[in-house]
Amino acid sequence: MAKATVGRIRLNLLKLGARIKISCRRIIIAIASACPYQDILSIANKRIKTIPNTG
Repeated sequence: MAKATVGRIRLNLLKLGARIKISCRRIIIAIASACPYQDILSIANKRIKTIPNTG
């Protein structure tokens, strides 16, 4: 993934197939326990959480 293009990363992540549940306060994305990109998604989630809330 280090040399992957943006299009390739987008395509790989879109093909995961996840269950999305939207509530009043949060969005929950459930992926399979056998997901090959769990480590990448975990890093992305941690980085998203560090973005300051401007709203």
